[in-house]
Amino acid sequence: MQKKGGDNPTLDRIQERGTLLVGTTGDYRPLSYREPESGEYWGFGIDVAGEIARELNVSISFVPTSWPTLSADVRNPELFDFAIGGITITEARLETMNMSEGYLCNGKTILCRKGDAGTFRSLADLNKPEVRVMVNPGGLNEKFAREHLPKCHLIVYEKNEEIPGKVAAGEADVMITEITEAPWYVQNDARLSAPLLDSPFTNGQIGVLMRKGQDDLMKEIDSVIGRMKADGSLKALHEKYGLIYGY
Repeated sequence: MQKKGGDNPTLDRIQERGTLLVGTTGDYRPLSYREPESGEYWGFGIDVAGEIARELNVSISFVPTSWPTLSADVRNPELFDFAIGGITITEARLETMNMSEGYLCNGKTILCRKGDAGTFRSLADLNKPEVRVMVNPGGLNEKFAREHLPKCHLIVYEKNEEIPGKVAAGEADVMITEITEAPWYVQNDARLSAPLLDSPFTNGQIGVLMRKGQDDLMKEIDSVIGRMKADGSLKALHEKYGLIYGY
């Protein structure tokens, strides 16, 4: 950890507070999920945040945010220090905010019912009026669907974590999701399939999102991610959650 001093205003503030405040949506298994009854958070991103807090030698507190309000919440210095959990590194985000180096490879893919796995093999198969595509509001899944599937029957559903169950039950045909999320649902619901898991529509990386001007915090986070890549702990997290290791 960097030493306290005038060049580290964000780290100094966190140290003085004694608690790292982390924004997360809590609706994105297995990266960030909040158990509705206990309020406990778990997931890949939650574990990474825990490593950052340990490096800073402070406690950690998770602050709820949402995909539609994520950018505004990150830019509000009163809410939290950074956001984590399924946040893709994009040029648009980098224009107004900072992002760490990537710690998880991702890409757009689909979930569908197992019996439909042979039906949906391309964007053309999805881009039809009779295909009901369900997405959560305000994030990159909705943006992707609106840009690439203008002819589909698009359904915007508020609760991301409930969409796989809606697809499995026949209330929608396809969910636009990520290769980081799809395997968990396939493993935990025998009715579902992710037929394009090995050939996603896009390729990218997930990172930590924070306000501009927090260069000291970003340097510290990048150091933690780099250490986790080097010592094998990041690979161990991929194995823990059944995700593809791409580093």
